[in-house]
Amino acid sequence: MMQRSVFRTWLARAGLTAGVSMLVMGAAEAQPVRGLYVSGSGGASFNQDQTVRLSPVFPSGRDHYQAGVTGLGSVGWGLGNGFRVEVEGNYRNNRLQQFKSSLFPSSVGGRQQSYGVMANALFDMDIGQSWVYPYFGAGVGYGWQSMNTYVHAPSGAFDQHVTGTAGNFAYQGIFGLSFPVPWVVGLSATTEYRFYSLLGPNGHHATATGVYGGWDQKQAYGSSTGNRDTRTNFNHSLLLGLRYEFNPAPPPAPPAPAVIAAPAPAPTRTYLVFFDWDSAALSERAKSVVAEAAKNSTSTQVTHIEVSGYTDTSAAQPGARGQAYNLGLSNRRAESVKAELIRDGVAAGLISTQGFGEAHPLVPTGLNAREPQNRRVEIDFK
Repeated sequence: MMQRSVFRTWLARAGLTAGVSMLVMGAAEAQPVRGLYVSGSGGASFNQDQTVRLSPVFPSGRDHYQAGVTGLGSVGWGLGNGFRVEVEGNYRNNRLQQFKSSLFPSSVGGRQQSYGVMANALFDMDIGQSWVYPYFGAGVGYGWQSMNTYVHAPSGAFDQHVTGTAGNFAYQGIFGLSFPVPWVVGLSATTEYRFYSLLGPNGHHATATGVYGGWDQKQAYGSSTGNRDTRTNFNHSLLLGLRYEFNPAPPPAPPAPAVIAAPAPAPTRTYLVFFDWDSAALSERAKSVVAEAAKNSTSTQVTHIEVSGYTDTSAAQPGARGQAYNLGLSNRRAESVKAELIRDGVAAGLISTQGFGEAHPLVPTGLNAREPQNRRVEIDFK
């Protein structure tokens, strides 16, 4: 029960730490590990009950361990595509809590230590979140199990001391989460679970003294030696750690600002058509100006088109007769432009004409002055 309670406590702490990491580090952006990195972590070690067999004359049973500690360090290389490989060294330490045997009740002491060297392959998953990368992997290697434990029967009837170190092939499974640290480029906090197993059996030296002398209870008080084989060795670990990349991928470039196209220039709403002296005929240049005005009237909000005719101050006859002539000439020029607009597709109902004669000159002049820019028609969109 004690081991389960400790396990739940560690699990709660790991979950809380992961949650805090998610909040604090949410501003950073994760990138696949690329190039050389180092990592280290520590946490809680939980041994499953280990089946043990003793020979030739010692009782068999199961070792039950307290929750212990574990630590590991690794050096690896990220391939930049989510995959990475690493070499790891690990250490675990668990105190023996109970020896479970049907032969007699007992008290225990001492601890089991294990250490190993592993080669791991891992994959960082891109889940579309910039602040976290889940990862999983597996490893194989070689591990050693070191024992220094005691089993005491009541009233000194039986005492057993197990010592020695045994090595064997080891394997492990890994699942974790990494959270980039926003204020240190290349640094990530990690939280992970590992399942680790050392193949068995692993033999250790056992010495027993007591009245029984062994499980067959046939020997008198004395001392016996033999082997104590650990048949199963399964370990679960919860870890918190840090990983540092020496060549982190550069952060993604910010998206290019959207190119806002310059608004198209507003269509001209006033057009000037110029005339030869004493003429209402449209030149080719004048016709092209009228055609452009007609075309733009279809792409511009237009409710009315005013066509206004003008002359300069020159006249074949002086005085009022010359001014009256010029007023008529300005009207003829306006009507000539109107007719051209209609030929270019403008509805006649939209157009109104008016002649102003010598009034409103574009270029101020004196009397009887020939000024080409004053001999004009103005087309205005309303």
